[in-house]
Amino acid sequence: MIAYHFPPLAGSSGIQRTLRFVQHLPALGWQPLVLSAHPRAYENTSDDLLADVPTATVVRRAFALDTARHLQLKGRYLGWMARPDRWISWKFDAIRQGIKLIDEYKPDVIWSTYPIATAHVIASKLHRKTGIPWIADFRDPMAQDGYPADPRTWQSYQAIEADAAARARCCVFTTPGAARMYQQRYPAAASRMVVLENGYDEESFASVAPQATTGSTLANGRRPLLMLHSGIVYPSERDPTQLFEALGRLQKTGVLSPADLRIRFRASVHDDLLQSLAQAHGAQGFIELCPAIPYREALAEMLAVDALLVMQASNCNAQIPAKIYEYLRAGKPILGLTDPAGDTAGVLRGAGLNDIARLDSADEIARVLPALMHDWRQGKAALPPAQAVQQASRRGRSQALASLLAQATAASGVAASRY
Repeated sequence: MIAYHFPPLAGSSGIQRTLRFVQHLPALGWQPLVLSAHPRAYENTSDDLLADVPTATVVRRAFALDTARHLQLKGRYLGWMARPDRWISWKFDAIRQGIKLIDEYKPDVIWSTYPIATAHVIASKLHRKTGIPWIADFRDPMAQDGYPADPRTWQSYQAIEADAAARARCCVFTTPGAARMYQQRYPAAASRMVVLENGYDEESFASVAPQATTGSTLANGRRPLLMLHSGIVYPSERDPTQLFEALGRLQKTGVLSPADLRIRFRASVHDDLLQSLAQAHGAQGFIELCPAIPYREALAEMLAVDALLVMQASNCNAQIPAKIYEYLRAGKPILGLTDPAGDTAGVLRGAGLNDIARLDSADEIARVLPALMHDWRQGKAALPPAQAVQQASRRGRSQALASLLAQATAASGVAASRY
């Protein structure tokens, strides 16, 4: 399993996908070998998830640098040194370490995971050297309209995905929209494009101590409802400008005030931007900006607040934020600010949650939010049903991956010894 995102990396929900597969696959007959990057390549680290890695798991870390931090001169670096990504230096030692792992353990399948594109570069090279079947876990689309913005980086992304479509036993996506996009882009490989969604980890939730709902109480004994957005607020893909405009408008008209609602942004990464946008629209009284906390504390916070907020712009209609499955498990009302035609809205509607407004429409947000708050106050807000929650379990996703691994070995004629 070739994965840049692995403990002790901190600050990305993407780490959960590989980590939970590593946890659950041994019980399903597969023993993972992990090839990751040296922690020096990570911008932020934390030991809070290291204990979740099973002690029997073989983890090899290859030499890697972050070009932007380690190889820049006076704040600048050459473009080719960060193409396809800032961790391309990982490739060289990772291929060497990968060959050693293959010689030592004779694995049956190679699995690599995006969003660090270099992982697929490494996997392709190891596949071509050894003939071991390769599963390319794209998660989300790579080369998109206008992304990456740099034309040469875009071309490198396109070359990597085309190589995976041609060589990989199957290409895995986390959303139906992404799979359809690639089936149309690479019709010859359409039958090898499959969906394996993200999920939540029940064991992590079970280990979280219950907390009382957090939030300050006002002088009249009533406290504002507390809504949480947990995780990064990307300036384009999760732009809250229209949300803040709607809040400012609702406050001016006397429909809502900070005494009614607080929105907590936890670990947004872009606090300064959020603060300036909120001030520009007169919404600063509605928001709280809070720093990152360990993973299980973040889960406890989801369980403690009144409601949860997910934001996803229409330019990400083929993507679903990984945290939405943890939101479902938290069992709270969810406000979806997203395109009704996108996959994120599809997950919410599939769970019976219809409180959805377009992220780029202050008018829609200003209509939906007061009605939703009224339902919350009355205890009538829609909650995720148990069946929808159970279907989103990481254990179930791991069973699906185990089936893919078995299919890959059967199709290639590899004996599934799985050491």
